[in-house]
Amino acid sequence: MSDAPTTRRDEALALLARLEPEAPAKVARNLDDFDADAVEILLGFAFADVVARDGLDIRTREMLTVAMLGAMGTAQGQLEFHLRAALNTGVTREEVVEIVLQVAVYAGIPAAMNAMSAAKAAFRAQEAV
Repeated sequence: MSDAPTTRRDEALALLARLEPEAPAKVARNLDDFDADAVEILLGFAFADVVARDGLDIRTREMLTVAMLGAMGTAQGQLEFHLRAALNTGVTREEVVEIVLQVAVYAGIPAAMNAMSAAKAAFRAQEAV
C-alpha cells in the first residue's frame, strides 16, 4: 500500500506539515473540536484543492499568502503562521521585508506595521530553532 495521502483531509494535513511540521496536530485538534467535518471542508478546500495545485510552487504561494494576509490586516494569527511557513519554504528575510514594504504601498502603513510585527515574530521563531 502507498504512503501517499488517501483523503482530502490526509492530503491537506500532509501539505500543512510541509509548511510547519507541528501544525497539523494542533490545527486538526482545533477544527475537530469545532466540528468533525471542519478539517475536510476548510483545510480540504484551502490546501488539498487550491494550494496543492501545480500552477504555482509552494514558496510562491506562501509569498502571495503573506502579502494578502498582510494587506487584509485582520488575520494576525494566520499571518504569523504563514510568515513562518514562508520562511520554512525558502522565502528569505529580505524577501519578507520587501513583501511588507509592498503591503505598505497598496494596503497602507497600519497594515504594514501589523505585518512587520508578525514578521519579527516569525524571524524570532526561526532563530529559536
